[in-house]
This record gives sequence, structure tokens and C-alpha cells, in this order.
Amino acid sequence: MAGWSRTIISRNSKSSTTQADLVTLVAAVILVTGWTACDIPSGGADRSIRSATVVHTGADVLVASGFEALDGMQVGLIVNHTSRSGENHLIDLMDAAPNVEVGALFGPEHGIRGDEDAGAVIDDGVDDATGAPVYSLYGSVRRPTPDMMQGLDALIFDIQDVGSRFYTFISTMGLSMQSAAEAGVPFVVLDRPNPLGGVRMEGFVRDSSLVSFVSQYPIPVRHGLTVGELAQMIRGEGWIPGIEELDLRVIQMSDWNRDMMWPETGLEWIPTSPNLPTFESALIYAGTCFIEATTASEGRGTPLPFLTIGAPWLDTEALVNDLDQWEPEGVSFKAGSITPISIPGASTNPKWKDAAIQTLQIKVIQPDSVHAVSLGLDLVARMYALAPDSAKADFFNERWMALLSGSTQTVDLLKGGMDQSAFEWTWRDDIERFAALRTSYLLYD
Repeated sequence: MAGWSRTIISRNSKSSTTQADLVTLVAAVILVTGWTACDIPSGGADRSIRSATVVHTGADVLVASGFEALDGMQVGLIVNHTSRSGENHLIDLMDAAPNVEVGALFGPEHGIRGDEDAGAVIDDGVDDATGAPVYSLYGSVRRPTPDMMQGLDALIFDIQDVGSRFYTFISTMGLSMQSAAEAGVPFVVLDRPNPLGGVRMEGFVRDSSLVSFVSQYPIPVRHGLTVGELAQMIRGEGWIPGIEELDLRVIQMSDWNRDMMWPETGLEWIPTSPNLPTFESALIYAGTCFIEATTASEGRGTPLPFLTIGAPWLDTEALVNDLDQWEPEGVSFKAGSITPISIPGASTNPKWKDAAIQTLQIKVIQPDSVHAVSLGLDLVARMYALAPDSAKADFFNERWMALLSGSTQTVDLLKGGMDQSAFEWTWRDDIERFAALRTSYLLYD
């Protein structure tokens, strides 16, 4: 992009705090599952083999340029704990810069430091380090108001996304683009990798009757876009009203390619929210998030949410035998049991809290082979089929399943026993149309 510095400083981000937390997590997984250290998903711990090329995020590029693109501006930052360059938070780096001023901070779901429960209302406050006001965008207010935007010369978005439509950070981004357009200031996206890669797309393109904070845009569940590319598409396709004339600027990454999944970026995984502690959990979340719309457990309250699913009545041995005959790509399964507990800052009131449940544990073997969305829906259909009649009656939250999946047909398909290949066939035409539509918005090869 003309006029935007592309100076690069090579770095490999590591966080000792995150590493310590993940070591504790891995130990807990070994204790409750019986898996050996070799069996634990690799994305959350040190990897013995790293890509030779380390991706430099948009934040890295901006910092390396000395914040040249924001010179003389007072800015608002939409950030959370993933908003880092090297070992430092973007807030602190920008606050120390002589040529840019932090005027306001905006926190999405999970809060500005990422330590709030999913769905928890976030309160306004003041940032101790900068003295800047902190405004919640996850409560009664979902985007910056005119009063919050007073005095700002630009609004900056820098949050690590996970590549699934129902992850609410991208909804926050689009609505905040509307606020920037109304205020007449640039909206600047500091681009970051899509952890699931930029090639595979899966899931229904959201039906127009199902607009919500978890289904803001008519895109597939697994959309294969970076947040910068998605921002361009939101504006270009008019998915948010009033942003046709928005001054949208994307500071691109360096060295990211579409076929890269997270392990190939050379970047350390910082849990994007309390219940996605590893890359593998984020990958499988694209499918097992649908279990949120059932009475079964999606694994909150256990060491590996979304990689652990189950219910008290589930015959997991029968389920594993069935899955082993099917041999889905890129994953393996193991039967077990666990008792979900309250985990402050992650899940204070998980399903089946303090009750023993039978579990299916999912292990990622080859990430680039995993069809996460269709896998997750297949697992929901199999769990429903195995449920006793007493559990079938209220198994589904039908509205929530429609919002998450993007289709009002999903519950009927699940009850009918739709399997993975059938789901993929059902949304094939949607994916082909979306793939053609997104082409002009792609920033990376």
C-alpha cells in the first residue's frame, strides 16, 4: 500500500506467562485423560519444529515503522490480550511512542485483557497504564458511540481472530467500522493470520433471516479470510449500512500465505479467549461450537474445551467404535470421563457442573486435513442418535443452532442423521458462490 511503511524487524513472539499457563494445562490434560505427553495437541506448547519463516503481523509492521501511518494522531484502540508485537502489548508500545497518542481503549467480548467469561457483560473503566478511558463493546453497547469517538483521529482494530463466523470479534469489527464512518475518521485494521488458513471454506452461508452478533455476515462458518480481507468485503458488499465512504486502511502482514495454518506461521499461540487454549482447540471449535446449542457439554469446565465433548448418558465406547470405522480425516478419538467444574475467568457455570459425564476426546493429527465444520455437525448428529428418548426431547436449542450454523434447516438435518459428507454436499453451491465473491478482496496469495 502506497505511503505505508513495510519495514520489518524479525521477531518470534513468546509470552512466559502464557507458556506457564499452558504447561499447567497440559499437565492437567494428562491427569484427566490418561494421554501421554506425546498425545497432547501440539499448538499450545513449544514446538520442536518451527517454520523457517516467521510471519510479521500488521502490528509488527506498524511498530517497525515507528507508527509512521498514525503520525500525529490521537487514536482509539479496539484490542485485547492478543494485541501484541513481540513480547509487548500494542497499548504499551503506542503509549511510549512520541508521535501518537492513545485516546481511548475499546474492549470486545472477554474484555480488554481477555479474562472474562464468554457472554459476560464487560464494564467501562480507566486503563491504569495510560490513563485512557476503557469502553466496553460487549454489553448494552456493541460499538463506539459518538461521545466515545470524541477527539479521535482514527480507530484501530488489532485482535487475533480464529476464522469462524460465530466468533464475535469480527462482529465488533464491522459495527466499529460503522462508528468510524459516522465520525469521519479512518478505520485501520492491523492484519493477523487466519489460524485455520485461507484456503478451506466450510459451512452454510448465513441465511438473511439469521442476523445476530454470532452471525453478522453472509459468510460460511469457516470463511478463510483474514480480518483485513473481511473488513474490505464488509465495506465492499455493504453488509454494514453507512460505511460506503469509510476510509478503510489495512496494514498487511509480511510472509503470510493462504495455505498457512497457525503452526506454519512461526508465531506463539496466545489463547484468543479463555476456552481456546490451543490452536487445535480453535480449529475444532469451528465444528464443536455447535454443541453449545444442545444439552451436551462442549467441554467448558474441563482442561480442553471443544476438544472434549460429552454427556452423562453418552455411550462413548460405542461412539468411538463407530467413528473408528468411519476414519474422519486428520483426527482421532478416545473415550473417557470427566467432571466439569467451575473455572473462574473461563467458565463459572459450565453444563453438567460437578456431575460426571462420559466424554469423547478429539485429538488433531493432521490439521490441514480436518474438515472441522462438517465433523462437528456429524458428531452432533451421532450424539443425538445415541441419546435416550428422555434426552432427545430437549436436546436442541433450535434457535441457537440456527444462528450458529446460519441455516434454519440444520436441526431437521441433524435429527435426520445427516453425516459429514452429506453436509458438505448440501453447502457445496454456497461455498462455490462465496469463493467467487471473495476473490477481489483477497490480499494474499
